[in-house]
Amino acid sequence: MTTTATTRKTPVRAAVASFMGSAVEYYDFFLFGSAAALIFPTVFFPSGDQAALVMSFATFGFAYIARPFGAVILGHFGDRIGRQKVLMFTLVLMGVSTFLIGCLPGFEQIGWFAPALLVLCRLMQGLSAAGEQAGASSLTLEHAPDDRRSFFTSWTLTGTQGGQILAALIFIPVVALPDEIKFTWGWRVPFWLSAVVVLVAFFIRRSLHETPAFEDAKARGDIARMPLIPLLRDHWRDVLRVICCAFIAAVSTVFGNLAIAYGVVVGLDASLTLWLVVVANIFALGTQPLFGRLADRIGRKPVFIYGALSSAALMPFYMLSMSSGNTVLTFVLAVLTFSFGYAAANAVWPSFYGEMFSTRVRFSGMAIGTQLGFLMAGFAPSIVTAFGGVQEGGWVVISVFTGIIAVIASVSALTARETKNVPTDELGLSRGQHRESVSA
Repeated sequence: MTTTATTRKTPVRAAVASFMGSAVEYYDFFLFGSAAALIFPTVFFPSGDQAALVMSFATFGFAYIARPFGAVILGHFGDRIGRQKVLMFTLVLMGVSTFLIGCLPGFEQIGWFAPALLVLCRLMQGLSAAGEQAGASSLTLEHAPDDRRSFFTSWTLTGTQGGQILAALIFIPVVALPDEIKFTWGWRVPFWLSAVVVLVAFFIRRSLHETPAFEDAKARGDIARMPLIPLLRDHWRDVLRVICCAFIAAVSTVFGNLAIAYGVVVGLDASLTLWLVVVANIFALGTQPLFGRLADRIGRKPVFIYGALSSAALMPFYMLSMSSGNTVLTFVLAVLTFSFGYAAANAVWPSFYGEMFSTRVRFSGMAIGTQLGFLMAGFAPSIVTAFGGVQEGGWVVISVFTGIIAVIASVSALTARETKNVPTDELGLSRGQHRESVSA
């Protein structure tokens, strides 16, 4: 890497921009998840029974169908024209689609057109989210010093926790409203507010320049015309590895969406279930950077695997505590499961996955691999609900599901190479590859 490029590294600014952008994007994304559990079955479907809940959770999952397609498209342009430009586009697309959700008429007004329009807006959210985390992680990783890549990239996912906190905090007063307000205009306000937070993040993100690694590759003429070709030729094993590792993201949807619905079934107040999400995510704001620092010291693999297995081990205790009548115990287990368990894998995966790929295909590799893996996370609520996970005794189904995905992610991580000591400009070349020719 050239000296000039090295001096252009701005890791703190990149981390802040990634944090803010991810917070906005995932405020919108998680807001939909809360509404899918508590509002949409009544507003957008003909009945408020279990079938309506399954269909509502299915609309949540539709975003994950769009995400692989968005990953291919946005990954291509992210590796062709740069990370920063694509990230500006994803931010605007997410904001517009979320605002439009707040404007949609319900089932009583237009029948089945209502859920159809909801799915369309959700697909737009999915296209946006497909490029956000991969782009923000690539941008931050390439700005970071070699020995602190995991710490700085952890702020991208810490931003998603910030977004989930904001979404839950804004939704708590909504669920406390009388039904005649909550199910008419009350639920719409949080979606409309996304326009404000998008504007704030837009002005923060647009001031950040392109990464030194990408600029150096561009100066060398080492930008692939079709990044998908060298990605599938040279990194197909890594793409498969990321897909399986990314199953672990289903823990987040189990915790943030399924647990809300299950908690209400076993007698918890809906606002209390949202507070569980808020408190656990607040703790994660502190623990995720610490796990990132730990991964810079001992490696990405052990921290990631610990996060996967510990979240699976703690999940049944957390779910059981919801029906124990001991609120303090439930909060403690929520924090342990999410903030001291899953948060480890969540903090480390941006560096762990990103370091598997070279600069010219990093955006595409991360985007495609994660979004295919995230399909499991997207449909986890529908799958688990269909198997009885949101009924009395459903904690067994939820716990078994979490355990299975944690084992798959951990075994996949074991097959990866440790990259904490590999210089940034040599990432993706550790198998003895020569730098790909520009003819690809």
